[in-house]
Amino acid sequence: MTVLILINDAPYGGEKAYNALRLAMALQKDHPTVQVNVFLMADAVSCAIPNQNTPQGYYNIERMLKSVILKGGKVKACGTCAEARGIKGLSLIDGVEISTISQLAQWVVEADRVLTF
Repeated sequence: MTVLILINDAPYGGEKAYNALRLAMALQKDHPTVQVNVFLMADAVSCAIPNQNTPQGYYNIERMLKSVILKGGKVKACGTCAEARGIKGLSLIDGVEISTISQLAQWVVEADRVLTF
């Protein structure tokens, strides 16, 4: 089974990115045969910026994304969204790729489940 998780909100300020990645990590832990794909769109592309410094005891989206990637998850960020926010040329977290709406469409077609946060 393949699960596509689409994240639209910024990494901090709300909890949608946090909850989406919590689910991704739980899927990988409890259902290791499930392929987890994460696509970052809109303000969520900033989730892929490295060197996030959060207060002690506060969740860290960078660490969560790295965990998903280390367990075989694929993470892509919308290139158009990244360009609009001025981050397309920046280094991203290792394992995150700039992508296209066509790639997202392909992932949607291939996915057994699509979840949007």
